[in-house]
Amino acid sequence: MAKPRYTFYWDLIGDVDARENLGPLVRVEVYRLMQLCFREVLEKHYGTEQADDLFRDGGRLAGEHFYKRFLADPGSPDLSSFVTKMQTKLRDLGIGIVRVEKANLEQGTLVLTVDEDLDCSGLPDLDHEFCAYDEGFFEGVLSSYMQRKFRVREVDCWCTGARTCRFMAEIV
Repeated sequence: MAKPRYTFYWDLIGDVDARENLGPLVRVEVYRLMQLCFREVLEKHYGTEQADDLFRDGGRLAGEHFYKRFLADPGSPDLSSFVTKMQTKLRDLGIGIVRVEKANLEQGTLVLTVDEDLDCSGLPDLDHEFCAYDEGFFEGVLSSYMQRKFRVREVDCWCTGARTCRFMAEIV
């Protein structure tokens, strides 16, 4: 297998201030246009299950980089401090409003909710959960923080009528 052309590193994002007239922000529908078109192409080439796996893998990688860039704390903060920092950063960046509904680190489980989720809030009702990228993203963030591998799956979604996204996270 050939070496990837685009191995992620933060400098690859470039100077977002170079957009002196438009600035660093883009509308949600433009983000979703890119995401949904990538999903359609991946599903055509690989099928729905593989497309979900690829979105999860991309989300996991993004979550790991996000953790290192915005959340890592050499002092290993307690869960409450970590969650507060994560909530603030995700809200400030317009990704979503995160809450931890339940946390039992002894059993290795967490239940997270995301309101106003960038990926799906406002989408039409579908017959399935939508947020495979978010599953991977939270796997990457939580695994990086806990230094243990997590599996995250969406159990409620805006697209299935829940009007919030709920994720079950478990140490594997």
